[in-house]
Parts: sequence; structure tokens; C-alpha cells
Amino acid sequence: MTSVSSAALSNAMRSQQMRMQADLVKATKEASTGRVADVGLALGGRTAQSVTFSRDLDRLNVIIDSNGLVGARLSSTQTSLSQLSSAAQALLSALTTASSSDSSNSLTRDSGKATIQQLTSILNTSVNGEYLFAGTNTDVKPINDFTAAGSPAKAAFDAAFVANFGFTQDDPAAANITAAQMDDFITNDVAPQFTGAGWQGNWSNATDQQIVSRIALNETTPTSTSANSDGIQKLAMAATMVASLMSSNISQAAKNTVVSRSTLLVGEALSGIAQVQSETGIVQKRVSDANDRMKTQVDLFERHILDLEGVDPAEAATRVADLTQHIETSFALTARLQQLSLLNYLT
Repeated sequence: MTSVSSAALSNAMRSQQMRMQADLVKATKEASTGRVADVGLALGGRTAQSVTFSRDLDRLNVIIDSNGLVGARLSSTQTSLSQLSSAAQALLSALTTASSSDSSNSLTRDSGKATIQQLTSILNTSVNGEYLFAGTNTDVKPINDFTAAGSPAKAAFDAAFVANFGFTQDDPAAANITAAQMDDFITNDVAPQFTGAGWQGNWSNATDQQIVSRIALNETTPTSTSANSDGIQKLAMAATMVASLMSSNISQAAKNTVVSRSTLLVGEALSGIAQVQSETGIVQKRVSDANDRMKTQVDLFERHILDLEGVDPAEAATRVADLTQHIETSFALTARLQQLSLLNYLT
């Protein structure tokens, strides 16, 4: 014989309410996300396929986000290279004017100093806390300031001059320096300071090695440049010679040699900078193309996942409404049962 009591009825209703509430949570999640609440329960043996798609989708999205940072770095690099090219063009114009004797030596010197300052400022540009021209040493300023007090680059240049000629640039004896002597000094003493160990020791803290980024699941590419590029070294050499020698006591013939050698160097520097700009542009195109391909793949993966895990939004919304109504009805019945009392019946 089964006993019937208000307590037993209440417990049964409470158990049913708990089940409906759990179902309501699942139905609400499915209605809001458009996907099944429990992938394993809904897909069974196909769960592994869904997990694989989701994993590959996450990897693609991570690379796409990373490519956003890479693109910003490359874009800033292009801007800086354009500024370097403009600075080189301005110095070339000043040297061209000086070679035709239409400009004073002091004006030419000032142009060289301005170029050094611009060069230093541009090469020490950082984006998101990383220096653009530092190679892999992204946390270190790539170029030392030639005009700063105690500059090792300036000290090396001045020491080389004294070692070669036996006096400083401002010594009256400098007026006797011939064009051939200045040309020899530039070739054998100045040039080594702007290549190899001389450049790395006094000017640059950058590495030749570039940052290599993964721009697609199966594709990597260098995504940075270095202050150690040939064009930058030649521009620095030309600007340094002009800034250091054009207002000194050296002979006009020696100054003319400085102007002619610097003009050649700036022309080569412009060509080198243009080459770096071209290489950077190619990398930008590769990153853009990789992003386009991956976004297409992302769309495909999302469609496959939706085919596996998707639910009918209308059906999910209907289940939410039905469960909500049933729970409300159950609560109302429970409240009525709790009001039942044997005393009320007897009276």
C-alpha cells in the first residue's frame, strides 16, 4: 500500500523542479549561443571532430591577432624608412648646392648635423615598447647619439683624425691637408668606423638577425629590419663627415673631397633605403595575403562547427519558454500543497 501525504507530494514536486531548472539552464545557454550546451552528450563519437575544428580555429585566430601587431610594426617601419629617405634627400640637396659653391661651409655642416639628429631619432623609434630597428634586441636603443657628451662614435672619429694627421681639425696645420690625403683618410680611417666591428662598437646596439614571425600555420617570415643595413651606415658616414669636417680649418680642397665623397655615399644610401622599403613592402603583402587566407579558413571552420554543434534558435527559445512556464506552475502547486493542513480539513 502506498501512502499519500502532502510531504511526499512536495518532495516529488521539488525533485521535478530541480530537473526542470537544470534543463532550463541548458536551454537558455543553447538559445543564447546557438550551440548545444553539452557537446559530448549531443555529438557522442563526433565530439573529437568538433574539438579538432575548435583547436584549429583558435590557432588561426591567435595568428591573425599576432599578424595585427606585425602589421603595425611593418607599417611604422615603412613610415620611418620614408623619413630616413627624406632626411637623406635633404642632405643630398645641401651637398649638391655646396659642390656648386652656392652655399657656405657652415650651412653644409648644419645640414650634416641635422641629418645625424634625424637619423638618431628615427632609428630609435619604438612601437608597443619595441624598437623597430634593433633587430632582435627590441628592448635596447639601436643607435647611440653621436652628438651626446662622451659619445664613443665621436671620440673614435676625432681620434682617427689625430692619429692620421697628427693634429685636430681646428689646428691651423689642417689647412695644408690635400685632397688626396683627405680621400685616403676617408677610405682607410673613416669607412671602417661605419662597417663591421667599428659600427657595432661605437654606433649600433642592434643585431643583424631579424625577428621571424609565424604569419600562417605553415609560413614564417622576417618581420623587422636592422640599423645595421648598408644604406643606414652610409647615410650616417656621410652626415658625420659633413658635420665634423665642413666647418673645421681643413683646406677647401679637402672639404671639396668631403663633399664629393659624401654625395656619392648619400646616393648609395638612398638606394639602400629604397631596397629595405621594397623588402618591407613585400613582407607586408605576404602578411596581408596570409590573413586573407586564414580568414577564409576561419569561416570554413566556424561553419563546420556550427553544423556539428548548432541548434535551432526558434526551438531553443520555445523550450526556454515552456520550461519557464512549467517551473512557474510547479512553484504555484508547491505553494498550494504547503498550505494543506489536516487541521484545516477537520475544521
